Amino acid sequence: MTWLKRKGVAILSTVAAVSAATTLSVAVASQNGMGQSQQGVTTGEMAPMFTLKDTEGKEHSLEAVLAKDSTKAVVIEWFNPDCPFVVKHHKNHTTMKDLAKKYADQGIVWMAINSGAEGLQGAGVERNKRAVKDYGIANPVLMDMDGKVGRQYGAKRTPEMFVIAKDGRIAYHGAIDSDRSARNLGDTNYVDEALTAHLAGESIETSRTQAYGCSVKYRN
Repeated sequence: MTWLKRKGVAILSTVAAVSAATTLSVAVASQNGMGQSQQGVTTGEMAPMFTLKDTEGKEHSLEAVLAKDSTKAVVIEWFNPDCPFVVKHHKNHTTMKDLAKKYADQGIVWMAINSGAEGLQGAGVERNKRAVKDYGIANPVLMDMDGKVGRQYGAKRTPEMFVIAKDGRIAYHGAIDSDRSARNLGDTNYVDEALTAHLAGESIETSRTQAYGCSVKYRN
């Protein structure tokens, strides 16, 4: 009986220790900007509003852009110029540039966001300035080096795409196309299909897919 009591105390002590460790892990994750905020948002939910500076130091406000009469939707592309999957769509092919140009006169505003921390792959203002020039990017590339906006959206891949409707709701979230390789284009471009349907006032048939690409280079 004495042994059983001692064993019971040991088990309870172990459970208490595991519980305390779990609580501590959750607290640390929360402090590091992970946990709930890392889960982000997706189709049908309201997009977090933000103001970020581009590579030239100019501020861009999502709320202000959506408020413009001419804006029908905003496309956000999570960006890392050194990610092979981004290179696929900006250098090996001109997917992003072509789509941005196709819809520019139809009220679609295109933005790219780099949430990589300073010193990590593809991050930093100077590296992205060169990328804008080398890739011939006409839209702003916004710098989110502390990762705050990326974590609010739950962006995990480059490229990861969000189409945000006029009312601020996310109309599409996921991959740019249907080929997950770093070389070939997919037969289906999900963003193109989403924008075509959105502008026509139709429901988007495929509004959520799994983004593919490199991991977003957050500090933590």
